Amino acid sequence: MSAADDFLRSARTIAVVGLSSNPLRPSHGVAAYLQSQSYRVIPVNPGEATVLGERAYPRLEDVPVPVDIVDVFRRSDAVPEIAASATAIGAKMLWLQEGVTHPAAEAQARAAGLLVVSDRCILKAHRALRP
Repeated sequence: MSAADDFLRSARTIAVVGLSSNPLRPSHGVAAYLQSQSYRVIPVNPGEATVLGERAYPRLEDVPVPVDIVDVFRRSDAVPEIAASATAIGAKMLWLQEGVTHPAAEAQARAAGLLVVSDRCILKAHRALRP
């Protein structure tokens, strides 16, 4: 088991950047699953007020509680700014969903001490951890 898998087991709070209130969007389904697995999901999306019963915040820096994992449902070109924000708020892990990568930003996040997962679905990863 990888360090990322170990951390996913122990994490409790996940900020989902790009979380949509539209139930047809992948971010919504993944976040609903994470909630069903006892994670606190915090929506980060300036276009939303609440998602899945949680108040949404426009930026990671606006989230008022500590965040374990920053889960990213945005285009790859948005990753450098999100990675910098994840570092600034003291998140422990940056998780980039399937199709999302940015090698330079990933390297900077790792250098700042974050665990980084790239181009991998957190829902699929969590399901694979279950006995």
